[in-house]
Amino acid sequence: HVQLVESGGGSVQVGGSLRLSCAASVDTSSLYCMAWFHQAPGKDHELVARIDRAGTTWYRDSVKDRFTISKDNAKNTLYLQMNSLKSEDTAMYYCAARAGNYYNLLPHYAYNYWGQGTQVTVS
Repeated sequence: HVQLVESGGGSVQVGGSLRLSCAASVDTSSLYCMAWFHQAPGKDHELVARIDRAGTTWYRDSVKDRFTISKDNAKNTLYLQMNSLKSEDTAMYYCAARAGNYYNLLPHYAYNYWGQGTQVTVS
């Protein structure tokens, strides 16, 4: 069983930066894909960014050129560097992971494992 623990959320002013971390209980190089989702009040989980085993990344359009996803397999940790934050980035952010390959890595149901979430508030 994979455990994921997020940290690094908080309150920041518009234009500020935060770095989220997600510590995994397994060797992250063994996971097919890791991702960050966010969920604003009253809305569904949305994929923010993902990184696969080969290091290939994907970002939703609204965060391109502002957010960077990365993974340190030596530390079994996933990161999300968030710069130029906007009020619309306010949400609960979740780390997610998929152990095996899957045909579509966009929806939340593609991911087997989830962290408890960390709140990001931009005002």
